[in-house]
Amino acid sequence: MKKLLLTVMAMVVLVLSGCGFKGGYEPENLLPYEDQLNSVQTAVESFREASGGLLPIKTREQETDQYIKYPIDFKKIVPAYLGKTPANSFEAGGIYQYVLMDVEENPTVKLVDLRIADTLRDLNYRKGINGYGPIAETITEGVYKLDYKKMGYKNELSVQSPYSDTMLPLVATGDGKVYVDYSIELNRMLQDTEVNVKPGDDIRFLLTDNFAIVPAYSLPYTVDENNEPVFMLNK
Repeated sequence: MKKLLLTVMAMVVLVLSGCGFKGGYEPENLLPYEDQLNSVQTAVESFREASGGLLPIKTREQETDQYIKYPIDFKKIVPAYLGKTPANSFEAGGIYQYVLMDVEENPTVKLVDLRIADTLRDLNYRKGINGYGPIAETITEGVYKLDYKKMGYKNELSVQSPYSDTMLPLVATGDGKVYVDYSIELNRMLQDTEVNVKPGDDIRFLLTDNFAIVPAYSLPYTVDENNEPVFMLNK
């Protein structure tokens, strides 16, 4: 009986060891814990008060995507205002970049899922090798679906949504830039929330207002006459 028990325990250990995260990530590196967000938010506010209104952010070019434009510089708040850098942050080996939104009125701590950036980086590398991004079809004026086979991929690329288990497709614009298509998640939010939006409104706030993670690397979206999300390229 004792020998059988030891055998079962050994099998359990093997199974558990096989369920570990790849790349050295532990669960705490992957989850956007609310207490970590709150701690960083408090640290940012304390730094801002002590510095006469300055924010602990890194400098980015003016035309940088609004969702990655203001990354938090943890060197400015650790350890004076925050005991240590959050375990799930990029700086500590995690998968999230901590950023600030609404820096003028109400600086708010949010997260960028950097796994999305990795996929886009690989795609842009392949695009660079070929010298162009071949188009498979036109989704709408100015937005295109790429021909992945011509770029050397066996299958179409997609990214894991930071909001659900859904896989999100990628799209390209005429200038060759690649973006994540958040239409699926935006449509879900339009159906699940009672919100008044009209054509011409950028509806990405539905994600930034309701989740800790921002829709980085995205095009602007509005709604059509059926209250369904559509790209808004003139934004």
